[in-house]
Amino acid sequence: MAANDIYETPLASRYASSEMKALFSARTRASTWRQLWIWLAEAEKTLGLDISDDAIAQMKEHVVMTDEDFVVAAEEEKKRRHDVMAHVYAFGQVAPAAAGIIHTGATSCYLTDNADLIFIRDGLVLLLPKLATVIHKLSEFALEYKDMPTLGYTHYQPAQLITVGRRATQWIQDLIMDLQDIERVLADLKFRGAQGTTGTQASFMEIFHNDGSKVDKLNEILCDKAGFSSCYTISTQTYSRKVDLRVANALSAFGATVQRITSDIRHLASQKEMEEPFEKDQIGSSAMAYKRNPMRSERIAGLGRYLANLNKNASDTYAAQWFERTLDDSAIRRIYLPEMFLCTDSIILALDNVVSGLVIYPARVQSRVMEELPFMTTEVIIMRLVALGKSRQEAHEEIRVLSHQASDIVKKEGKPNDLIERIKKNKFFEPVWAEIDGLLDPKNFIGRSPEQVVRFVGEGGEVQKALLPYKGHIALSKNVELTV
Repeated sequence: MAANDIYETPLASRYASSEMKALFSARTRASTWRQLWIWLAEAEKTLGLDISDDAIAQMKEHVVMTDEDFVVAAEEEKKRRHDVMAHVYAFGQVAPAAAGIIHTGATSCYLTDNADLIFIRDGLVLLLPKLATVIHKLSEFALEYKDMPTLGYTHYQPAQLITVGRRATQWIQDLIMDLQDIERVLADLKFRGAQGTTGTQASFMEIFHNDGSKVDKLNEILCDKAGFSSCYTISTQTYSRKVDLRVANALSAFGATVQRITSDIRHLASQKEMEEPFEKDQIGSSAMAYKRNPMRSERIAGLGRYLANLNKNASDTYAAQWFERTLDDSAIRRIYLPEMFLCTDSIILALDNVVSGLVIYPARVQSRVMEELPFMTTEVIIMRLVALGKSRQEAHEEIRVLSHQASDIVKKEGKPNDLIERIKKNKFFEPVWAEIDGLLDPKNFIGRSPEQVVRFVGEGGEVQKALLPYKGHIALSKNVELTV
């Protein structure tokens, strides 16, 4: 059957990076199982078990699972209905000197769970510098546009001005939280090691003649070989599925963040103030040739929605485990664990592409500001009148009436906002007529936006400190080119 006749998840065929797809590939999984068997045999030999050098040498020679090995394992699994024992058999076929000692003392979860912990760790290690690079690029964007006034919105209605860069810092702050959450789950991650069928290490106590110090040493060796600082103190047949949930929560939270960010970008694109990159030959719509749809941001939003809900699978799986383990965790984890990482990776790649080429249209931004600025100026006008002895309530009422008249002109007749002209013609406001034009500078209304941007993302700020561990990767990074 041809490849095009078989379903493949779009996360693999369209969106994720080659390194993330390789990490969760069948070959990496099967080869990691073999590596775990080698580590176990080496550790057991070190601690006194009778395992020959030839056995270990043959295992090392065949650590990478070949296509032929997969055929052998598949045939055996069809017969035995047990994937791990099928792989024990396949490994023994190519390493016959080791056939009798492979998997000694171990359970299936020695392989499956320890391998999953390795994949989770390595996946997080792949994601973090990519996310840090996105944050760095957004920080440069924020600094570039820290002084450009733009409309703020509350209730999706124009509100007090901020700056284009200041809005970007809102996105950055949320991404920094995601970065820290992912760093935290990576730092807390441990190995399962060799724990036996219910986590009591009974099988290893048997082979080491009740010498608990050797069992402890066995796990120290395994952790060292696998690159973990320690094992979880308590395991059942598996490591606690709470671990998966903690990782899923961190990644799913990132899925929510990117929906939030791309919603802003998509709204600003509709207002023609900001655009994501749009290539020369790109087609926005099959029917409407003029359109420049924010398809990258829409893709990110869709993938983010999927990712934001994947932690539900991890939560339900954790909650549904009975006592020391039930196997209803197996099939679903084969699906959601890789998908969490491929989806997060796909989102970060697309987000990198978007933030690397964001386009701002200053004249359009200024035009939108000036449409609303007269309304915003009225608060200052009221305060100036009060300072000159006018009644605050009378000033408020005069402004209210004129504002509603100007608003009707805009909404019902499609004409420009003429509130300032109305104020200049109303004798009540004569004491401040001379000041009004000077009040119409948008920079009078952005508060401390530029200062806040610099303080947050500038030299020595929170963001630079958070990105310091990724400085080398960021320096070598290139803009992501999407293939679809």
